[in-house]
Amino acid sequence: MVSNAVRAQVAAKWQDSFARLNRSEPGISGLMAFSDAWTLATEFLKPCDLNDLKSRRQYDMRRVRMAFDTINKCRRLPVMMEVFLEDLHKSQHLIAREVESHMNLYSGNSDPEIVRALIFRLVEWYNAWKPPAELGQTIISAYTLAFQTHLFSILPASFAKGIKSLVAATLLGTVSQSSDQRDSALWLAFDTLSLIERYETLITSVGYEYVESHVHETCAGAWSEPMLPKLRSWMLEKIVPWMIWPFARGATNAEEAKTMMQGVGSRFDFHMHKRLCDLRTKEIFDIIVDFPDSVPALHDLKECLQRVDQRAELVQSLRRANRKRLLHPGADTKDILLQYVSTIKCLRIVDPPGVLLFKVADPIRRYLRERPDTIRCIVASLVGDGESGDSLIDDNEPIHPLQQPEAENYADPEWTPEPVDAGPDFRANKTSDIISTLVSIYDSKDLFIKELQVLLAQRLLALKDGNLDRERRNVEILKIRFGEPALQVCEVMLRDMTDSRRIDQHVQSQKPSVMHPTIISRHFWPALEASDMVMPGQFHDLQEQYAKEFSAFKPDKVIRWHPHLGRIQLELELDDRTVEADVPPLEAAFIELFSEKDTWTVDELIERVGTVTRSAALKALGTWVDMRLLKEDSENVFRLLSVAEDVTEVAPPKLGMTSLRIYLLCSRYVIPAVGGEDLPPVISVQQQQAEQMRVYWKFIEGMLTNLGPLGLDRIQAMLKLARGYDRTIEQLGSFMEAAKREGLVTVKDGLWKLGK
Repeated sequence: MVSNAVRAQVAAKWQDSFARLNRSEPGISGLMAFSDAWTLATEFLKPCDLNDLKSRRQYDMRRVRMAFDTINKCRRLPVMMEVFLEDLHKSQHLIAREVESHMNLYSGNSDPEIVRALIFRLVEWYNAWKPPAELGQTIISAYTLAFQTHLFSILPASFAKGIKSLVAATLLGTVSQSSDQRDSALWLAFDTLSLIERYETLITSVGYEYVESHVHETCAGAWSEPMLPKLRSWMLEKIVPWMIWPFARGATNAEEAKTMMQGVGSRFDFHMHKRLCDLRTKEIFDIIVDFPDSVPALHDLKECLQRVDQRAELVQSLRRANRKRLLHPGADTKDILLQYVSTIKCLRIVDPPGVLLFKVADPIRRYLRERPDTIRCIVASLVGDGESGDSLIDDNEPIHPLQQPEAENYADPEWTPEPVDAGPDFRANKTSDIISTLVSIYDSKDLFIKELQVLLAQRLLALKDGNLDRERRNVEILKIRFGEPALQVCEVMLRDMTDSRRIDQHVQSQKPSVMHPTIISRHFWPALEASDMVMPGQFHDLQEQYAKEFSAFKPDKVIRWHPHLGRIQLELELDDRTVEADVPPLEAAFIELFSEKDTWTVDELIERVGTVTRSAALKALGTWVDMRLLKEDSENVFRLLSVAEDVTEVAPPKLGMTSLRIYLLCSRYVIPAVGGEDLPPVISVQQQQAEQMRVYWKFIEGMLTNLGPLGLDRIQAMLKLARGYDRTIEQLGSFMEAAKREGLVTVKDGLWKLGK
C-alpha cells in the first residue's frame, strides 16, 4: 500500500509539472499551447529526405521560434533533443544509401570528383538536419557528434583512398596555381564534417609523398650545386599555401597562421631534410667518386645530418658500397687509394670531428694493408710518379712532417670531449694530413722508407738525359715528411749519379767509347737483380777496355758489371738492308753470335751467354724473328736471314760465312728496361722482406718442433727475442701463409704446426 506521504509527494510533483507546462494560464490553455508547440517543434526537427521533395515542408519561422521558446520555458528541450536524436537514428539509412551510391561509382572509375561530390552532398544532409542556433551550442554539438558518429561508421574502406586522391588533386592545383573556389569550399566541407581531424595523418602523408617525389626528381644526381636553399624556397612557395587550408583554417592573419602551422610545418621541414638525407646516403659512393665537383652535395648532407640523426645509416651505406664496388680483387690498388683519399676529404666536410671517417675507413685500411702493392702506389705518389693517372696528393696541399698520434692534453683550454658515437681508438687514428693518414695504414714508416729507396733507384737508373733536378726536389720534399736521417741513403744515390757522370766523362776523355755505364755504390743502393750472363764478342771487349780505364782513374775500386741490365743501340748491316735497333743486352748478345755463323740452336746460344732461362732466351730470339732478321727453321733452331724473304716464300738456307756486320752505336749498362713486360732491375721491398724472413725460418721451425702448435701472436712474441727481428705480426702472417702454400706448415683453429 502507498502511504499518504508518498501520495502527497506525487501530488506535489504533479502540480508542479502541470504549473510549469501550463505556465499559470487559465484552465489548461497553457498545456494546450505547449502541446501545439511540441508538435510543431518536433515536426520541424524531424530529419527529411532530401531526395523526396514532398517531405520538405515550409514552416513559418516566427511560429517555430515561438514554439522553441515555449518548450524552453517549460524546460523540456532535453527531452525534445532525445526525441530528435531518436528520429535522427531512424533516418540514418538515407545517408547510408547516399554514401553507397557515390562509392559504387567511385569504385568503377576511381574519379576523385565523385568523392568531392559526395562530401558536398553530405554537407547538405548535415545542414538540412542541423537544429537552429536558437537551441544553443550544446544541442548543436550533440547533433554534430551523433551525425559524425553515424557517418564514420558507414564509410567504406575505399573512402580513405578517395580522400587521398582528392587531397592530392588539391595539392597539385595549389602547386600549379590552378586551384579554384571549389578547393576552398571543399576544405570548409572537410571542416564541417570533421574529416580533417579524422584523416589528418592521411592528408599529411599526401604532402610527404609529394615532397619526397620532388626531392628525388630535382636532387637525384644533382651534386654540383646546393639543393637545400632551392627546396626551402619551393616549400615556402608551393607547399605552405596548400598547408594553410587543412592546418591553419580559421586564421585571421599571417602571424596567426604561422603559429597554427608551427608544429606541422616543422614536421614537413624535417621530412624534406630526411628525404634529401636518404637520397644522398644512397648516392654517397658516387658523390665521393665525383669529388671535388660534388662539394655542394656534401654540404647539404652535413646540414641534413645535423637535423636528421642518420649518421649510422650513412656509415653502413658507404661500407656496403665499398665492399661491393671497391674492396675486391678486380679493383686496382691505385683506384682504391684514390677513392680512400676522396673519402677522407669528403667525410671531413660532412663530419669535421672525424668519427664517420674512422668508422668508414677501418675496412679500407685493413684491405689495403693486405695488398702487396699498396706501399708502392703510395710511394709513387710521394715522388710525383702520377703522370699516368690522378695523384693521391694535391699539389696545392702544404707539405708537413708526418703527424704522430698525440696523447690527450686535458689541461688544454680548448680541449673538447670525444663525440658520443666515437669508438675507443678514435683519438689514436685521427690525423689531418692525407699523407700521414696513408702512412698510418701500416704500423711503421720503415716500409715506406725502403720502398722510397727502391723506387728512387729505379727512377734514377731510368734517366737518359742525366737531369736530376726533379729527383732532388722529390728528396727534399721527402725530407720534410720523413726527416733527414731517413733520406740519407737517397742522398747517397743522388751523389752516385752525379759521380757516375763525372767518371764517365773522364773515361771518355782518356779513350772515347760507345759504352756509358752507370756506376753506383753497392752498399748504399737496393739490391739489383743478379745474373751470370756474359756478353760475347765486341761487347765483352768494350767492357774490358772500359774497366781498364776506370781502374786507372780509381785504383781502389773495381767494377762489377750487370750486363743483363741496360739498353744497347745497334746498326745491323746485312746483304740487302741495314737495320737499326734499340734492344736489351740479351737480344744484342744473341744477334752478336749470329755474326759468327748463320744457324744456332737455343741450347748453343744459352751456353755462350751464360746462365739465362730458356723462356728469356726464346723471348729475346722472338724479338729478332718479329723484325724478320731471324727465322725458326725447326723447333729451337734459328737461322739468320741475310736476305729478306717474302713471307709467302720459303728460302733455302744460305751456306758459307755469314754476311752480318754489327756496329755498336751506344751501350748503357745498369740502365733498367722501361717496357711494361720487363721486370724491374731493383729487387722490390716485398722480395727483400721475403728473403730476410727466410733467415728466421729455422727459429720458427725449432719452436714448432719443440713446443708443438702455436698461435701467431705467440710466434711473434718469441721471434722478437731474436736479434734484428723487427717485423710486424701482419708481415709474419704473410710469411706463414707463404710457407703454408709451400707445404712447410699447416694451420687449424689459429694454431700453426709443421707440415708432414
